[in-house]
Amino acid sequence: MTEEAKQDAPNREFAVQRIYTKDISFETPNSPAVFQQEWKPETGVNLNTEVNKLNDDVFEVTLTVTVTTKLGEQTAYLAEVKQAGIFTAKGFPEQEMGPLLGAFCPNQLFPYVREVVSDLITKGSFPQMVLQPVNFDMIYAQHQQERAKRAETEAEGQSQH
Repeated sequence: MTEEAKQDAPNREFAVQRIYTKDISFETPNSPAVFQQEWKPETGVNLNTEVNKLNDDVFEVTLTVTVTTKLGEQTAYLAEVKQAGIFTAKGFPEQEMGPLLGAFCPNQLFPYVREVVSDLITKGSFPQMVLQPVNFDMIYAQHQQERAKRAETEAEGQSQH
């Protein structure tokens, strides 16, 4: 990179300040009965992210993973983990901040939340649960498309009045 190009490039800084488990919940509402049944579970996994601006260049990103496993109509277990991180993001253009906070940061948190979920379920005396990899870039892009469609629909609805 030439000296000119270096001067034109903004001073960007990205840093992970801290990663921590913010909240944990584990329930086995139908134990010990679920341990007496044949183990043919149906499992659902729900992901959610939340971004809170702490100050100008510091953000808390929280990745929430909820795992619900049922045997028929009975809930075998419900595990919910909120894994959070505090990130510094300085000098990024507005159009890059969304993907950075909405996809890149959750990607950094995912290995931690995967480990906590696996440990919780195993300690609950259930077979190991390993969360499959997640494409946060694709999820973020889909979320942005849905927001754009909703905004378009709302704008059409308002123009008809």
